[in-house]
Amino acid sequence: MDLNWIICQCLCMNDALYQMMNWEAIEAIVYSEHDNPHEILGPHKTENGVIIQCFFPNASEVKVKTESTHSEQYEMEQMDEAGFFSVLLPQQEIPKYKLIATYLDGNTEEVTDPYSYPTMITKEDCENFRHGVHYKIYECLGAHVKTIRGVKGTLFAVWAPMAIRVSVVGDFNLWDGRKHPMRRLSNSGIYELFIPGVSHGELYKFEIKAKGGLTFLKSDPYAFYAEVRPNNASIVYERKKYPWEDKEWLAKRKKSKVKEEPMSIYEVHLGSFRKPTEENGSFYNYKELAPMLASYIKEMGYTHIEIMPIMEHPLDASWGYQVTGYYATTSRYGTPDDFKYFMNYMHQEGIGVILDWVPAHFPRDAYGLSNFDGTCLYEHKDPRKGSHPHWGTLIFNYGRPQVSNFLIANALFWLEEYHVDGIRMDAVASMLYLDYGKKDGEWVANEYGGHENLEAMEMLKHLNSIVKKRKDGTIIIAEESTAWPMVTGDLKEGGLGFDFKWNMGWMNDFTNYMKQDPLYRKGYHGALTFSMVYAYSENFILVLSHDEVVHGKGSMIQKMPGELCDKFANLRVAYGYMMTHPGKKLLFMGQEFGQFSEWNEEKSLDWDLLKLKENASLKEYVKHLHKLYLEHSSLYETDHLTEGFEWVSSMDADHSIISFVRTNKKQKEKLFVILNFTPVVYKDYYAAVPVMGKYKEILNSDDTSYGGKGFVNKRMKNAIAKEVDGKKQAIKITLPPLGMAVFRII
Repeated sequence: MDLNWIICQCLCMNDALYQMMNWEAIEAIVYSEHDNPHEILGPHKTENGVIIQCFFPNASEVKVKTESTHSEQYEMEQMDEAGFFSVLLPQQEIPKYKLIATYLDGNTEEVTDPYSYPTMITKEDCENFRHGVHYKIYECLGAHVKTIRGVKGTLFAVWAPMAIRVSVVGDFNLWDGRKHPMRRLSNSGIYELFIPGVSHGELYKFEIKAKGGLTFLKSDPYAFYAEVRPNNASIVYERKKYPWEDKEWLAKRKKSKVKEEPMSIYEVHLGSFRKPTEENGSFYNYKELAPMLASYIKEMGYTHIEIMPIMEHPLDASWGYQVTGYYATTSRYGTPDDFKYFMNYMHQEGIGVILDWVPAHFPRDAYGLSNFDGTCLYEHKDPRKGSHPHWGTLIFNYGRPQVSNFLIANALFWLEEYHVDGIRMDAVASMLYLDYGKKDGEWVANEYGGHENLEAMEMLKHLNSIVKKRKDGTIIIAEESTAWPMVTGDLKEGGLGFDFKWNMGWMNDFTNYMKQDPLYRKGYHGALTFSMVYAYSENFILVLSHDEVVHGKGSMIQKMPGELCDKFANLRVAYGYMMTHPGKKLLFMGQEFGQFSEWNEEKSLDWDLLKLKENASLKEYVKHLHKLYLEHSSLYETDHLTEGFEWVSSMDADHSIISFVRTNKKQKEKLFVILNFTPVVYKDYYAAVPVMGKYKEILNSDDTSYGGKGFVNKRMKNAIAKEVDGKKQAIKITLPPLGMAVFRII
């Protein structure tokens, strides 16, 4: 072949190459301001051949190595000294190729060109997300390990509509935002990039260039895993098929009638249930916690655990209620698969798991959701709508479909990905009221002039409707502290659609009553009985939660008046009332054995207290309360039905004595419960009863095995004709001081 002809052809090719340069776009790449780098980078067919362009900052030369039968290398021409290279290949079809870059320091790397791949996120995905109905958006956004065209790498995607440019940065590119700018997908606000070779375990963040030029790093809102605090990079986590062994549990859950079944919940903070040492920051792994927690739950007779938030969060002292990684299990206790092991183990042991979830607010940490793309993306721009003045946190903009989608998909993610049995939604009242915790001038009324957050209401209804459509037995619980109507009401009838609501009114009234010296309790008698006035307005869970044993409120045992023995007696009668009162139950860890100190997230529970007789006896009592609860359907089957409860005596304020009957659905079982909230023992007490018959005592809180004084009723009691408290029959019993007695009516 004539050498002059070859030289001529090369000159023509170079001339054609220069003619094809889009210098404006090249400048945007060089200055990291291009929001669609695929338009210029990567391979493109032209009339003159295939043009391949790349940007390798600090590279001295780059070659294209084609991967075919006749592998060839083409030296690229440096079009900009910042590192922009281009070559025009004399062929019609785009070849399979790699780029070989040599840097000024002499190092060389060979990579598959990330800009040679087409869009992976579909127009349908973008449209569904734009309308707030992409319930698996976490399958698109975030970081996903994939094999595309035989090459394994990671697909990154993030929503940042107001950004000028978004890049993926990490150890794999020396955290240089110039190297991997992402492609904006039309008007969706979503940026996407597949990076070959980036694999499981790689650290990454998104570098965002905002209008005005400010450039900053953000953790991935959809990351499945993150660094252990105080570090905050996201971690690529390859989601492989987990070998779940809980099919029987899920099948049983699907058939469950949760309102009619027993539910006694042990609220637990995984980091302080038990600790390997008392050193701050030392934790057991999810896999280590599973057997020790399950063993204790089964011993005590709880049906469920509720875990305080295990979504990633920066500050231990927030207990997980200031979330930065909504899709990431906190790395304090292990990996996502470690948590799947935990869930699988619990289900195999027959224990339901409820997760605390925090859609009401998020922290201002610079690497998190706050001001995400240089604008108030997840929060409202107006601080009167977008911030909690007392909490120092930000409020989600529930009216923005993509934000609502982020939250709804997140709740569904925990149900789907981790087989979670229920979500307990934190601080719902703060979502429902625009003026929650705010003074005049600190909030903006809705379009009708009211203080109801209409957008939050719609988001909650939307979520609850989707969960109900699953028909898999999962539940949603609201922590709602006001008298907002129909929180657990049917969506079709205007309700919010929750399955259960925490009974905060009962908690406040009852703890206030129990704090009183028994001498003065008669003046607070209404607080003891008022809960039954509204008991059937919602599907309630009675709670004595972590909020009641922190911040100077004292532990449950320390709330009780009197000497130590009186404190334990008071606590026994309190737990007895809770367990026999209509409603599901929740008790925070450590209170079942009378922990003296307030809960401290930095320390393990005071398990050594169980060496003391009083604490060990209280634990035994709570265990027997659960046994009573589980064995008698009258204590749970009719929680939501008025015919399941009947007052026998509710007006004896002078003696602080109440009594009532619990009945099961078919009226085949009746339990008579009587409680004495004073330290006075009544040895020949005539207690009014609902019907004639035999009454057998099946539990007495004053039994010596529970630490009581032994004022019990060993023999069966026969009702006699005697008018007491408006009833025509009564039984003569020994009524224990600061005690409860439960009788089965035969």
